Amino acid sequence: MQSPDNCFTLFSESVASYSLPERFTFPFCYDPHPLCVLAATELQQHLVNQTQWQHNFGLNEHEAVNHDISRACKDDEIYGKMFGVLLVNNVQGELGYLSAFSGKIADQNLLPNFVPPVFNMLAEDGFFRGEQAKISQISDQLRVLESNPKITILENTLAEEIKTADVNIEQLRNQMIAGRKARKTQRIDAKNSLSETEYQALIEHLGKKSVLEKVQSKNTKRYWQARVDTAQQEHDQVMDEITALRKKRKAMSNALQNKLFEQYRFLNIRGEEKNLGTIFKETYFQTPPAGSGECAAPKLLNYAFKHGMQPLALAEFWWGASPKSEVRQHGQFYPACKGKCQPILEHMLNGVPMDPNIMLNNPAAGKDITIVYQDNDMAIINKPAEFLSVPGKNIQDSVYLRMQQMFPKATGPLIVHRLDMSTSGLMVIALTKKANKRLQKQFVNRTVEKRYEANIDGLLKQNEGLISLPLRGDIYDRPRQIVCFEHGKPAETKWQVVEKKNNQTRVHLYPKTGRTHQLRVHCAHAQGLNKPIIGDDLYGKKTKRLHLHAGYLALEHPITTEWMTFEIEADF
Repeated sequence: MQSPDNCFTLFSESVASYSLPERFTFPFCYDPHPLCVLAATELQQHLVNQTQWQHNFGLNEHEAVNHDISRACKDDEIYGKMFGVLLVNNVQGELGYLSAFSGKIADQNLLPNFVPPVFNMLAEDGFFRGEQAKISQISDQLRVLESNPKITILENTLAEEIKTADVNIEQLRNQMIAGRKARKTQRIDAKNSLSETEYQALIEHLGKKSVLEKVQSKNTKRYWQARVDTAQQEHDQVMDEITALRKKRKAMSNALQNKLFEQYRFLNIRGEEKNLGTIFKETYFQTPPAGSGECAAPKLLNYAFKHGMQPLALAEFWWGASPKSEVRQHGQFYPACKGKCQPILEHMLNGVPMDPNIMLNNPAAGKDITIVYQDNDMAIINKPAEFLSVPGKNIQDSVYLRMQQMFPKATGPLIVHRLDMSTSGLMVIALTKKANKRLQKQFVNRTVEKRYEANIDGLLKQNEGLISLPLRGDIYDRPRQIVCFEHGKPAETKWQVVEKKNNQTRVHLYPKTGRTHQLRVHCAHAQGLNKPIIGDDLYGKKTKRLHLHAGYLALEHPITTEWMTFEIEADF
């Protein structure tokens, strides 16, 4: 039900039976409050039923938003979006919610029922469109100038002159070296075979020859440098206008960017206002990343503070097809990103009582590590799920710490390889330096055999295959990984189906490489299995635990060289 404020929505059903949140949501790790889930459900129903705007979220016919619209759009116009709901009390004391989307939808940033952007850069009477048009005009000029075929000719001429000059100067240098060597030999041979007068005459002659060679060298270098300079000047004359326009465009872009940063001003509960430039000045990035301030959470909070509303709880969900590089599941809730949103939200939520950061809780508390095998050189352990392999930024308890306590006399660095915190299973521990060196060599040479077991959410059509998707960290949302064919590191996973039942598929996974979250991304990504692992809170849907287990490990004993195999069943 829409209120007179068309951004504030009253719940369409009675919420008297719901308890209000005691504190505001910690936005970077949370389970959505039931009232936020209800608000999100109502917003999703609005997305399905509304006809005021058209956007292809890339959903199939069972989930689609506006089926006819989806079929009418091109594939490159398909993309999902992050939406957010903010549970609030308005100035009249009514309980309801605000809705927002990140960035633009249907090429617009102003849509009915959604809060407006913090700054509307697309406003017809705003400065952005006009200044952006000027920058675009310069880009158009540059494209024309850079297409001049004369540039390529001059570049080739300059490169050829430099190459020829280098060859000739190098030949002259070698000749001078040979000449000095020959004169030295002449002086040595003449010392004992010529009279003093003849010897001095020879020395004078050789000296003049040396001077002449140096003069010739200088003249030759001067000649070739002049040719190179002429070619460079001819090239620069054509490029000067291009260089000047590039500098002008860069200066205009920087000025426009800084002007935009100043316009994006964010309020907090105390009424304090900070712009993007100020907020990010002390961060790792120093300059706001592209799209900062356009995410749903900052837009929602800024609107609430600006209109005197009391924020109670926040939730954000993905709607539509997953991006090509990231893994986002349709309809799933997600925390705010750390790179773009965390600095802004830390300012905006300053003074707001919040839920505790559960990421500071020790997930290994009360859990024990089982020793599967042990001798004087190494140990094989079964790591529980939700247990760090090595100390984290905030949590010290880890396999490494427990091994230090369990093997106080160990001389090796203990940790040879790692498992993700949420993954359970077999790990090898080096108890001596010699064992560590030899075990590490096996992992580097990929002679260690590893097999993981996972339950996949859904039924796979094929029974085996190979996934090859390069991965890199998402610098704006760690620890998430993304698929990146340009800068990602190669990652390969072989997979085989073990069992299919209850709309789940149990698979064996054989990673050839060991990238962070490799198996989780390869399973969830659209170009991988396109089905997340059960319980994957980053790339799928959170449950009690991640259904991924390192169940088989085979390697050569670091000292005896005996081939050893270890196997332990998963407990999910």
